[in-house]
Parts: sequence; structure tokens; C-alpha cells
Amino acid sequence: CAFSQHLLQSVVHFVPTSKRRTKVRAKEMEKEKMTKKVMVILADGCEESEAATIIDVMRRAGFRCDGVSICGEIVRCQHGMRLLADQVLTDSLKEYETYDAVILTGGWSGTDNMKADERLLKLLQFYADASDRYLAAMCAAPSVLAFAGVTRGKTLTSYPDPKLESLFTDANYVTDTVVVDEKGRLITSRGPGTVLPFSFAVVDALGGDSKTIKERFLYSELKNCIE
Repeated sequence: CAFSQHLLQSVVHFVPTSKRRTKVRAKEMEKEKMTKKVMVILADGCEESEAATIIDVMRRAGFRCDGVSICGEIVRCQHGMRLLADQVLTDSLKEYETYDAVILTGGWSGTDNMKADERLLKLLQFYADASDRYLAAMCAAPSVLAFAGVTRGKTLTSYPDPKLESLFTDANYVTDTVVVDEKGRLITSRGPGTVLPFSFAVVDALGGDSKTIKERFLYSELKNCIE
């Protein structure tokens, strides 16, 4: 009856086709974002402020982010903090080849431990050869990439120290805060104070939305704190 038809129309909201398609695409994009997988390498002596912040930002972006230790389950960081790893790297590297990005944190002894791990070096070489994956490293960690032999011809930066900068003779070394080499699929940054812009660059490179995280972090307020 007419009354029933009127009642139905009053409680059912019909979304125009174009809006329905927009909503469907938004859901598809959200699903794609959730399927992104990021591996953050943890080593004894790593810089805890970098490791914790990177993992936090990746998860806030909706990515699956695993802290993978090359040591034990408990990682002893550079300044005494202990981190509980999600996974411990094994000799079976095949299971670690499904990530969209691998991120290395700094810390002098942490990077030395990374350089000494043959499994990690092989894993970095695999990701460097993949055309659809990203490598990212900050602070002293780009030196691990140089040690693995995967920096040739790429544009990058690192912590400003002569003993680090001299390692990148085969690369284009610059002093920008964050460097995104789209062609080389490499993201690098300089030190603990640059961990947020570095993390946001990784999020954006993987198709995420760093804008919302920046707003929630009050990231724009930092400019008022820098002298």
C-alpha cells in the first residue's frame, strides 16, 4: 500500500550509484592497506627510540608490522631498553620474503650486529633485487645496506659522520632529512630526531595515509619547538 511504500522509503537510505562505487573503492583501498606487511629488523644495540616509533607508526597506518629480531626474543637496545620481538629470524629465509618493506633502525652496535648476520645480508639482497618492494634504513643503518652491496647508483643519506659517508662511494650521497629514491625503491634518513618524517615517508610510499597520523600526533606543532 501507499503507506507501506512511504514507510520503506523513510527508513531505507538509497545511495546513488556513484557514491556506492566510491564507498566500495574506499573499502577495497582499506583492504589493500591492511594487506601491506612491513618488517622492522631488531638487533641488540639498536636505537630503541627509532624502533619503537617506526613500529608504532606502521601499525597506526593499518599495516601489519613485525619486529623481527636477529638475536633473541628479547632485544637489548642501545640505551638499556628491552624490546620483545614479534619473531626471531631463522635460517629459513623463504618465509621472510613476503613483506612489502624491510626497515633497518640505527644504533652503532646494532648496525655492527646487522652487518655480522649473513642471513640478514642475504635477505636485504633479495629485497634490493625485487622490483615491487622497499628497503628503508635510517641513522647508521644505511651502512648495513652498503655492506650488503645494495647501494650502487642509489640516492641516499645517513647519520652525518665521515666514517659512514665514506661507505657510499658507489651511491649519490645527499644531506636531506629524508630521501626517497623512487627508482631505487629506497628510503633513508639521518638520525633519531628524523624518525617521524622517515616513518611517514614509508607509510606514503606503501600507499598509506600519513596525513591522519600527523594530525593525531600534532606533528605540525613541532615547527614551533625547533629553534
